Amino acid sequence: MVSKKSRALVRTTKHRRLRHTLSGTAERPRMSVFRSNNHMYVQIINDTEGNTLVSASTLEQEVSADLKKTNDVEAAKKLGAVIAKRAMDADIKQVVFDRGGYVYAGKVQALAEAAREAGLDF
Repeated sequence: MVSKKSRALVRTTKHRRLRHTLSGTAERPRMSVFRSNNHMYVQIINDTEGNTLVSASTLEQEVSADLKKTNDVEAAKKLGAVIAKRAMDADIKQVVFDRGGYVYAGKVQALAEAAREAGLDF
């Protein structure tokens, strides 16, 4: 009998597969997205040194102050704008987008488009 894999296992498998091809450098760091059931997290990472350069999440008061929920499309748009602003302040203009094994739709797409509109290039 064939057993069905859990969604989390499928996502981590996809993420491992993606990470073989994606890598962040000092000139073009990797923007990594993680979604939990209640919050979203974004980091900009330099993989050559193993440093997190900039991060933001919906746990922060700056992001979640005027939001009803912290894990919907509106929260993702706000988070994308905040991470782009912080990246620009840290003199980061180009990134490699790591969707973390999630499908590029809904919250992940809203976050990416908001970051692009705020000035990040990927």
